[in-house]
Amino acid sequence: MFGDRVRERVGALGRRELVGLAVIAALVVAGAILWYVRSLPSPVSIAETNVRPRAAPAVASPSAPPLEIVVDVAGRVREPGVYRFHQGDRVIDAIRRAGGALRGADLTSINLAALLTDAEQIVVGGGGAGAPASGTTSGTSGGATGSSGAKVNINTATLDQLEALPGIGPVLAQRIIDYRDQHGAFHAVEDLLNVSGIGDAHLADLKPLVTV
Repeated sequence: MFGDRVRERVGALGRRELVGLAVIAALVVAGAILWYVRSLPSPVSIAETNVRPRAAPAVASPSAPPLEIVVDVAGRVREPGVYRFHQGDRVIDAIRRAGGALRGADLTSINLAALLTDAEQIVVGGGGAGAPASGTTSGTSGGATGSSGAKVNINTATLDQLEALPGIGPVLAQRIIDYRDQHGAFHAVEDLLNVSGIGDAHLADLKPLVTV
């Protein structure tokens, strides 16, 4: 009887030890697996260093405003005078700015498509004999005369011939004729200063083109 109890206790102890050994073995295995997993090399991410940065969108620079030029429009136009234009404008634009050509004006001698230049003078002449020819001059020249170089005689010139002179419109041309009728012939070109509307600057433009 006593021997049987001893054997039962020994068997019970053996089972407990076996269970304990199994638990220890399981812990060892689990620890080994955890250590193995931790010892595995972790993936390394490599950032691209040679990626070109995006170029900033190009900002269009504001275009420079066109240059301003000054042109003298004279002769047989409705409103002769000095006008301001922009680079790229043409002769036809200047004549239109001056009110357009008068009836009987000669536009065939002018290149209406030519580009305007600074300090240019455009003279629109008439089609009659003795009238200054149409043309353009640049710089500070006094203006264009007839194709034959003949000057306009202010004592005998008709209304059309006077209107063909630079800066002389219908009103001023009539004043010259009225003055001539009232006071007699001009004795010198400088006598034009006695006509209302003609000043020193205007006379300077007329001197190369007229005579008495």
